Amino acid sequence: MTVYRERLWAPPTLYLATALVIPASLLVFLPINTTVGVVVAISMELAVLVMLWLLAPIVEVTEDEFRAGRAHLPRSAVGAVQGYDGSAATRERGPTLDARAWTLFRGYVHGVVKVEVADAQDPTPYWLVSVRHPDQVVAALGR
Repeated sequence: MTVYRERLWAPPTLYLATALVIPASLLVFLPINTTVGVVVAISMELAVLVMLWLLAPIVEVTEDEFRAGRAHLPRSAVGAVQGYDGSAATRERGPTLDARAWTLFRGYVHGVVKVEVADAQDPTPYWLVSVRHPDQVVAALGR
């Protein structure tokens, strides 16, 4: 059963910015052939949009595990959990980040959740994962 689920979609402004692929492609390909230029421009725009959609990771808490993208952490290995927002999240992603930590960041998602790994066999001290609602993830993992 899913307790929390969030897909880390890119913001609408990033989707709009990809529209700049069209005029850039047209500048390159229109001098060669108008039809080829239009087809390539539209194809490249669609490819960028599909990549943004497909590469948006899912963060999920179920009764059995914590998932971030393709990585899975069993609930039995979840230690202390803390959520951070704003400058505290920036500090966690930067100066205080342990190089051994497993991370999943998206620059357009400002919050992070820090999940300690309570498995002596695992060399990873914690996971640091971008989430939009750190408090909800903390609550879901605390259940």
